[in-house]
Amino acid sequence: MAEKIVIALGGNALQSGKADPTAEQQLEVVKATCEHIAEISGMGYEVGIVHGNGPQVGRILLASETAKDVTPAMPFDVCGAMSQGYIGYHIQQGLKQALKDRGRNVPVATIVTQVVVDKNDPGFQNPTKPIGPFYTEEEAMALKEEKGYAVKEDAGRGWRRVVASPIPQRIVEIDAVRTLWPTTITISVGGGGIPVIENEKGELEGVAAVIDKDFAAELLAENVGADCLMILTEVDKVAINFNTPEQKDLDKLTVAEAEKYIEEGHFAPGSMLPKIQAAIKFIKANPGKKAIITSLDKATSALAGNDGTVIVAW
Repeated sequence: MAEKIVIALGGNALQSGKADPTAEQQLEVVKATCEHIAEISGMGYEVGIVHGNGPQVGRILLASETAKDVTPAMPFDVCGAMSQGYIGYHIQQGLKQALKDRGRNVPVATIVTQVVVDKNDPGFQNPTKPIGPFYTEEEAMALKEEKGYAVKEDAGRGWRRVVASPIPQRIVEIDAVRTLWPTTITISVGGGGIPVIENEKGELEGVAAVIDKDFAAELLAENVGADCLMILTEVDKVAINFNTPEQKDLDKLTVAEAEKYIEEGHFAPGSMLPKIQAAIKFIKANPGKKAIITSLDKATSALAGNDGTVIVAW
């Protein structure tokens, strides 16, 4: 039976920092990314893809709010759904062609995915995730008063809206993902999923939040019984003492070692830390399986055991 792998794509797999942030440039980057995913599929793995959406959803929100005098601005959860659609469309285009070039006729489908979060999640009491454009303090306070936005000053660059980053609890469309999985490369929980809460009537309501895509990928991996969770980022290996003369790249990490390094503060919040935490959670739930953190370019080599950092139970 083919091994199942969930691949979480970082921002550099969707967009180059050296090019203009246009849809055309994103498609070119995605096409290159899809060459690597097609190689993994060709190795015999059943593949599911999760992607981030940070820059894209911010631009969608900015465009919507800039045009508010012409057409009503879209709420944040709707902007997240839009980002899932257009990023998924680009991955479908790029991956279908990369597979075709290899003589493989494998369906590729995007599932617009809702993810339930706890309305009492502590993250809602302390929003920290910046989204959208920069404002002056006066503009930010006006938005706070007019729309009830949470706003914070961002590293001396100006004021921004901030939203919660709650922990994902349940993938609403998971049955659809499971049904498609054996025959189709699925793209789901894009951007961590569209965050929704369950109201008193049991109905789903979208909320202004951003779910960490690595935690969402971990939840997906658990739900589909994946053999491997692969988190792709900008570095080839996890390191301790990162970006110092004492930097040490790690080939392998046990859960105990990873937790020790977290306590020692080796992994930056909002960067490597959630990736390590997601990997730990997956391994604790599936002790005989593995998680891999590496770069896009080293993905196939890491699966062969020749690169990246593998996280295991012991």
